[in-house]
Amino acid sequence: MVMSQAKARCAADSIRVLVVSDVLLYREGVARGLAQLGRMAIVAALSGTEAIGRLESLAVDAILLDASIPEALIVARRLRALRPELPVVGFGIGSAATSVACAEAGLIGFVGRDGTLAELEQAIEQAMAGEVGCPPQLVAMLCRRVAALSGTPVQAPPALTRREREIAALASEGLSNKEIALELRIGPATVKNHIHNILEKLQIRRRGAIGAYIRARSPQIAVHAAEEEWQPPRQLAADSAFAAC
Repeated sequence: MVMSQAKARCAADSIRVLVVSDVLLYREGVARGLAQLGRMAIVAALSGTEAIGRLESLAVDAILLDASIPEALIVARRLRALRPELPVVGFGIGSAATSVACAEAGLIGFVGRDGTLAELEQAIEQAMAGEVGCPPQLVAMLCRRVAALSGTPVQAPPALTRREREIAALASEGLSNKEIALELRIGPATVKNHIHNILEKLQIRRRGAIGAYIRARSPQIAVHAAEEEWQPPRQLAADSAFAAC
């Protein structure tokens, strides 16, 4: 009787784990091995498609995902979308690029291809505690990956001429080409050409997106250094001259 109560209490304290892999031998072997260690309660061992279909009905605390399957990142995102409160630990990770991609997909535990069952268990426990479980080998790989990414040259912000900035500002206020042409005292065809150049430089497709781009990145958009000092539209210049008199 005492032994039965102890076993029941131990089972109640166990972390309930869902093992996900498209390879039947992998998921059954990992599930059996973790169960034998005694601190994990394996709720189910399913393929990626099965896990997505059944996750909402399963009482689990954590997900152990085979990161070597072809659609692991898609499966990870779908599982996270269904149950965002559940930590997802990946195993079978073989490269720094895969580690980074898994982290971006929401995984918070990583075990490499040479990982042991004990490391899997530790990674799950760390994930449950809100910590990131990652063996030293993978830490080194991630550091090299981050170092490589930091060396990637950053593309300079687009350089707009002063006239293009004027037209972009007016377009962002909702003015049509004809209205901009009247405002700046230039031809509609000239405005159209400037709008085309602005879209090309900012790498956006729609005229309506100019305003959002300008508001989001206005301090970063450079003015072409070789552009001559901007002159006000003729009407404004005439008004200024009249005021000076």
